[in-house]
Amino acid sequence: MTTAIAAAGLGLGRPASAASPALSSFGPLKRIDAGVLSVSYAELGPADGPVVILLHGWPYDIHTYVDVAPLLAAKGHRVIVPFLRGNGGTRFLSPDTPRNGQQAALAVDVIALMDSLRIDRALLGGCDWGARTACIVAALWPERVNGLVSVSGYLIGSQELNKAPLPPKAELQWWYQYYFATERGAAGYARNTRDFARLIWQTASPKWGFDDETFARSAASFDNPDHVAISIHNYRWRLGLAQGEARFDAFEKQLAAFPNIRVPTITLEGDANGAPHPAPASYAGKFSGWYRHRTIDGGVGHNLPQEAPAAFADAVIAVGHT
Repeated sequence: MTTAIAAAGLGLGRPASAASPALSSFGPLKRIDAGVLSVSYAELGPADGPVVILLHGWPYDIHTYVDVAPLLAAKGHRVIVPFLRGNGGTRFLSPDTPRNGQQAALAVDVIALMDSLRIDRALLGGCDWGARTACIVAALWPERVNGLVSVSGYLIGSQELNKAPLPPKAELQWWYQYYFATERGAAGYARNTRDFARLIWQTASPKWGFDDETFARSAASFDNPDHVAISIHNYRWRLGLAQGEARFDAFEKQLAAFPNIRVPTITLEGDANGAPHPAPASYAGKFSGWYRHRTIDGGVGHNLPQEAPAAFADAVIAVGHT
């Protein structure tokens, strides 16, 4: 499905591949204590509307959805866009909490946020780390999820699976994961965080002509004091080079079995995604409920919601109408 078709589907009325305006902003953010975090988040739309929670990835931030959120709010949704742990204004409540980036920890953060906001059920949308997190919440807590929109599909992983080597070309795409496995890499990311993130943006979305203002707006979120620690731990944990927390062991055991996701789902993929990503055919069978896949044309890369906001919003609305 092309961007033009996706945008037209529910009358969103703008090119799906339009870049985010350089000066657009969420305005004042909100804050709430949730689990081990004090979460900073944007909220748009009517307080009594059906809830949509949008989860960003790495190295991105809530501005991934700066153009998506208003489109959904205009359709009557209550839209919540939190900074994930280690990003923006989100902070740990205790200095003693492990700076843990394992996949289950981020998913539990979402459930804690929903509990604190007294949200019983929500539709989840995600990209990159956010897509993995949304998939995990949908798989482990389907009673809390009305539907799912996931960029690059089923992204649940396991340490055991990650022991298996990939073909050389595939390993090359993960160069930064191996860089982060070294102390040199950790020091390099701490020293050159913004330059590193810009390089990831450029290689993951080679046809996205973002400007300096758009990048700087998101890069400010990397000044979070825990950003480097969370980023490094995430990739080291994937390779079994860092320990997780015992309180997440039961969840990781469930995830290692790669559970099906049975909530209504649309998966999305950009036609110019330069980041590592699975082929849609490889994960279609993991969605056992109502399911559709859309490929978004027009040079759309890895950060699909920001590059093609109308297409992403249209998918959210379509899932909400199932």
